Amino acid sequence: MSTALGMTAFGGTTVIGTNTIGDRAGIDTHSGRTRLHLTRRGRVVFTTLAAIPIAAVALALALNGGIAAAEGANIGAHLGANTVAGVATAFDYVTIRSGQSLWQLAETIAPTSDPRDVIAEIVSLNQLPSENVQPGQRLALPNTF
Repeated sequence: MSTALGMTAFGGTTVIGTNTIGDRAGIDTHSGRTRLHLTRRGRVVFTTLAAIPIAAVALALALNGGIAAAEGANIGAHLGANTVAGVATAFDYVTIRSGQSLWQLAETIAPTSDPRDVIAEIVSLNQLPSENVQPGQRLALPNTF
């Protein structure tokens, strides 16, 4: 550290200037605070971390909107009608009996069609998670068969 000293009229000493490592590094040693320097990589990381909550909220809103639209379509299905392009469509319903499978149901309602196609239509129409059905379950039947 180099220091330049000067004399005052009263015999005291004043410090005219100092040269420290902190001064050469660009650190403001007088206020006790340092300046933050972010590298390009640091800016990318900081921006990414700031964007994650925004993206999460946007995704949640998008998914919630899709669920609300699906629930709106299901309301009509519970009433016995479904709207497709603004036209109401009525479905026939069947209640699954004990020991009955979708394969048996498909063969009953469309004996000339491939049961796999009929089952796929029933699963899609009723939004079933699998092809397994339970006795007493009420299913809408497609009008095409």
